Amino acid sequence: MRSVPMRLLILGTGGMANSHANAFARIDGVEMVGAVDVDPARARAFAEQHGIEHIFTSLEEAIAWGEFDAATNVTPDKAHHPTTLALIAAGKHVLCEKPLAENYEKAAEMAAAAERAGLVAMVNLTYRNVAPLQKARELVLSGAIGEVRHLEASYLQSWLVSKAWGDWASESKWLWRLSTRHGSNGVLGDVGIHILDFAGYGAGISVERVFARLKAFDKAPGNRIGEYDLDANDSFAMTVEFDSGAMGVIHASRWATGHLNELRLRLHGDKGALEVIHTPDGSSLRGCLGPDVEKAIWREIDAGTVPTNYERFVAAVQAGQLVEPTFRHAADLQKVLDLAIETERERRELGVADMEWVQDGRLAVGG
Repeated sequence: MRSVPMRLLILGTGGMANSHANAFARIDGVEMVGAVDVDPARARAFAEQHGIEHIFTSLEEAIAWGEFDAATNVTPDKAHHPTTLALIAAGKHVLCEKPLAENYEKAAEMAAAAERAGLVAMVNLTYRNVAPLQKARELVLSGAIGEVRHLEASYLQSWLVSKAWGDWASESKWLWRLSTRHGSNGVLGDVGIHILDFAGYGAGISVERVFARLKAFDKAPGNRIGEYDLDANDSFAMTVEFDSGAMGVIHASRWATGHLNELRLRLHGDKGALEVIHTPDGSSLRGCLGPDVEKAIWREIDAGTVPTNYERFVAAVQAGQLVEPTFRHAADLQKVLDLAIETERERRELGVADMEWVQDGRLAVGG
């Protein structure tokens, strides 16, 4: 174990960066030493709020300074690829926000670079922090519900029909998420990676085939506000087949009135079933197991607590060991997301094995 603190650089100082800074501030053995943002006023305010000494207006400046061991990358999606590659080239460990990149080609390049460098490269799939999900996976892998036959997974948000998180129509931090020109792959890219991981990780299986439908609804005159074309998908629904043979239905929407931020996973096996629900108010796990299967009786299950991604990242850096979810795992998830977009274009089911090559952000598929 290291005897000195892990020196951390925070790259990007927007809204999510505050969550990162607050989380790392609670971890022993971490010293936040620098903050980077192209907006110097924002960087300065962020640094003052979190007691960070050094500020930079470019990553190049920070790397030239170099007095940090690791970085947490909280930049917009389209910036993940170039900035993370620069950090890896500089020999820095990286915790990167999801999605890892805009497409599989870029994500795979990032994963390969991290693997060659032997660095800790982890993606912040935040719902790995949900103890009921971890407990559900443990029960599935122990055989408690037998073979998984069918699953249902959903990620429901309502910020397009509610101002609980602010007025999306007047705030750039929301508008860019609705515009493909600004690097967004819509709800599929934003939370699709979360619910795919939530489902596959919880069930201990991986997606093999997928068919998806994507929809961008009208939200403004001409579906445009200022510089933002509101063309990124707002809802998606997909059917999937897993490598185990299990079937699944996965969907997500920003139009889910009444649901601020809810993830739900139902796992149905040939010997039992589990349900995980996570909302801003808390998480729960219940099961229909053993003799209860005969009368469809569900009981609450205590999931305990688990370390956060932030804690596990710090421990991995200090120990010099890799930790999941890695860049490679995130790249594999991105492959499924890219495939989902292609199924919408072609209006047919496609499999991961159908992917032959990725060029200019588009897939070439066989079959």
